[in-house]
Amino acid sequence: MLQRLSMLGSELIVGCSTDAYNAKMGVPAITPYAQRRLMLESCRFVSRVIAEQEWDQKYADIINYNVSVFAMGEEWTGQFDAFEDITNVVYIPRADIIGERRPFNAVPQQALRVASA
Repeated sequence: MLQRLSMLGSELIVGCSTDAYNAKMGVPAITPYAQRRLMLESCRFVSRVIAEQEWDQKYADIINYNVSVFAMGEEWTGQFDAFEDITNVVYIPRADIIGERRPFNAVPQQALRVASA
Protein backbone atom coordinates (compact mmCIF):
# COMPACT_ATOMS: atom_id res chain seq x y z
CA MET A 1 0.00 0.00 0.00
CA LEU A 2 2.85 2.41 0.80
CA GLN A 3 4.34 1.79 -2.64
CA ARG A 4 1.01 2.57 -4.29
CA LEU A 5 0.57 5.70 -2.20
CA SER A 6 4.09 6.89 -3.03
CA MET A 7 3.10 7.02 -6.70
CA LEU A 8 0.53 9.74 -6.00
CA GLY A 9 3.13 12.47 -5.50
CA SER A 10 6.80 13.35 -5.22
CA GLU A 11 7.10 12.27 -1.58
CA LEU A 12 5.07 10.18 0.85
CA ILE A 13 4.39 11.61 4.30
CA VAL A 14 2.83 9.10 6.68
CA GLY A 15 1.02 9.96 9.89
CA CYS A 16 1.75 7.45 12.65
CA SER A 17 -0.58 7.50 15.65
CA THR A 18 1.13 7.83 19.01
CA ASP A 19 0.37 5.32 21.75
CA ALA A 20 -1.48 8.00 23.75
CA TYR A 21 -3.63 8.94 20.74
CA ASN A 22 -4.48 5.30 20.04
CA ALA A 23 -5.47 4.77 23.68
CA LYS A 24 -7.61 7.92 23.61
CA MET A 25 -9.36 6.61 20.48
CA GLY A 26 -10.01 3.26 22.20
CA VAL A 27 -7.57 1.27 20.08
CA PRO A 28 -4.52 0.51 22.23
CA ALA A 29 -1.34 -0.04 20.25
CA ILE A 30 0.07 -3.56 20.21
CA THR A 31 3.41 -2.33 18.87
CA PRO A 32 4.89 0.75 20.59
CA TYR A 33 4.90 4.02 18.65
CA ALA A 34 8.71 4.22 18.45
CA GLN A 35 8.89 0.80 16.81
CA ARG A 36 6.02 1.54 14.38
CA ARG A 37 7.66 4.84 13.44
CA LEU A 38 11.00 3.13 12.85
CA MET A 39 9.36 0.52 10.61
CA LEU A 40 7.74 3.27 8.54
CA GLU A 41 10.94 5.29 8.34
CA SER A 42 12.83 2.25 7.11
CA CYS A 43 10.42 1.77 4.20
CA ARG A 44 11.96 3.00 0.96
CA PHE A 45 8.66 4.47 -0.21
CA VAL A 46 8.21 6.72 2.85
CA SER A 47 9.82 10.17 2.80
CA ARG A 48 8.75 11.39 6.24
CA VAL A 49 6.81 10.15 9.26
CA ILE A 50 4.89 12.56 11.45
CA ALA A 51 3.39 11.82 14.86
CA GLU A 52 -0.39 11.83 14.86
CA GLN A 53 -1.33 13.08 18.32
CA GLU A 54 -4.91 14.26 17.84
CA TRP A 55 -7.73 14.03 15.32
CA ASP A 56 -7.83 17.73 14.50
CA GLN A 57 -4.17 18.06 13.51
CA LYS A 58 -4.73 16.58 10.03
CA TYR A 59 -5.95 19.86 8.54
CA ALA A 60 -2.95 21.79 9.89
CA ASP A 61 -0.55 19.04 8.77
CA ILE A 62 -1.92 19.22 5.22
CA ILE A 63 -1.22 22.95 5.15
CA ASN A 64 2.14 22.82 6.99
CA TYR A 65 3.54 20.03 4.80
CA ASN A 66 1.98 21.35 1.56
CA VAL A 67 0.18 18.06 0.94
CA SER A 68 -1.23 17.78 -2.58
CA VAL A 69 -3.01 14.44 -2.05
CA PHE A 70 -4.49 13.22 1.24
CA ALA A 71 -5.17 9.48 1.09
CA MET A 72 -7.04 7.23 3.48
CA GLY A 73 -8.47 3.73 3.29
CA GLU A 74 -11.91 3.50 1.72
CA GLU A 75 -13.47 2.61 5.08
CA TRP A 76 -13.07 6.35 5.82
CA THR A 77 -14.98 7.44 2.69
CA GLY A 78 -16.64 10.80 3.24
CA GLN A 79 -14.95 11.48 6.58
CA PHE A 80 -12.34 13.84 5.11
CA ASP A 81 -14.24 15.47 2.24
CA ALA A 82 -13.99 18.80 4.07
CA PHE A 83 -10.26 18.80 3.26
CA GLU A 84 -11.05 19.14 -0.46
CA ASP A 85 -10.82 22.92 -0.08
CA ILE A 86 -7.04 22.59 0.50
CA THR A 87 -6.00 19.26 -1.11
CA ASN A 88 -7.14 16.35 -3.24
CA VAL A 89 -8.77 13.68 -1.07
CA VAL A 90 -8.44 10.06 -2.20
CA TYR A 91 -9.98 6.99 -0.57
CA ILE A 92 -7.93 3.88 -1.36
CA PRO A 93 -9.62 0.47 -1.57
CA ARG A 94 -7.48 -1.10 1.15
CA ALA A 95 -8.98 -4.60 0.94
CA ASP A 96 -7.82 -4.95 -2.67
CA ILE A 97 -4.24 -4.23 -1.61
CA ILE A 98 -3.72 -5.66 1.87
CA GLY A 99 -6.87 -7.58 2.62
CA GLU A 100 -9.72 -6.94 5.00
CA ARG A 101 -8.82 -4.77 7.98
CA ARG A 102 -9.44 -6.70 11.20
CA PRO A 103 -7.94 -6.47 14.66
CA PHE A 104 -5.03 -8.86 15.09
CA ASN A 105 -6.86 -10.81 17.78
CA ALA A 106 -9.78 -11.38 15.37
CA VAL A 107 -7.63 -13.28 12.86
CA PRO A 108 -8.21 -17.03 13.17
CA GLN A 109 -5.16 -18.79 14.62
CA GLN A 110 -4.92 -21.16 11.64
CA ALA A 111 -4.51 -18.11 9.38
CA LEU A 112 -1.42 -16.92 11.26
CA ARG A 113 1.94 -18.18 10.08
CA VAL A 114 5.44 -17.36 11.21
CA ALA A 115 7.78 -16.54 8.37
CA SER A 116 10.63 -19.01 8.12
CA ALA A 117 14.12 -17.65 8.52
